[in-house]
Amino acid sequence: MPLPALFLLFSFILGAVVGSFLNVCIYRIPAGLSIVSPGSRCPQCEAPIRWYQNIPILSWLVLRGRCGQCRAPISVRYPLVEFLTAVLFAYVLWMFGLQWATLVYWLMAAALIVITFIDLDHQIIPDVISLPGILVGFACSFAVPWVSWLDSLLGIVVGGGSLLLVAMGYEFLTKKEGMGGGDIKLLAMIGAFLGWQAVLPVIFVSSLAGTLVGIPLMIRQKADTRLALPFGPFLAFGALFYLFWGPEIIHWYLGLFAPNGG
Repeated sequence: MPLPALFLLFSFILGAVVGSFLNVCIYRIPAGLSIVSPGSRCPQCEAPIRWYQNIPILSWLVLRGRCGQCRAPISVRYPLVEFLTAVLFAYVLWMFGLQWATLVYWLMAAALIVITFIDLDHQIIPDVISLPGILVGFACSFAVPWVSWLDSLLGIVVGGGSLLLVAMGYEFLTKKEGMGGGDIKLLAMIGAFLGWQAVLPVIFVSSLAGTLVGIPLMIRQKADTRLALPFGPFLAFGALFYLFWGPEIIHWYLGLFAPNGG
């Protein structure tokens, strides 16, 4: 039965509110600041942001992207993160309906958004997110019927282990570090949430996406193969791609080789 539109609207609004909090995490975690206090304030004049100036998406539009006090510009990233989180929350609910798995994947999506934007800004994946995320992902396997605790445990081992082997092999052959430990822990976290079956598809999709983005950037910037491109956002994209469409695409692909096409 299709979900009532009111439920989807509620999940969209909830996602936008959560996205507002994720903006705080993205800004404060790399700086080592508390994500709880003080309250939201303008980074330029440090004036506290009033509640009616902090309504997700809408306040940025009404204020035309500027602080209500000093009129300093506010990055479009803030409403973008809120809108992205809102869309993902609504889509997860639409895909999985009213069950515990929806809460699990809301949590995973929120963590991936924070990791993505921190990695884009600072080229780091904070352990304060990925390491607890591994434990939370494993614990959540007891709430998701199609991911057993063993699938989750193997996902942690296969996810972290596979990238660790790639990183060690690359460093052995080139004598240079090619992949940070943050990516290894992130894939272990993804494996914990999605199970070991997701690891190889996530690596494939993220590598493909990284190649499609990286080659044009190299050409545009006239850079060589040493162009520093954070891999975390691509792993996050691969995880969400697998969550929404992975099993269906794999089933379709395997069906091509079945007798009589099915």
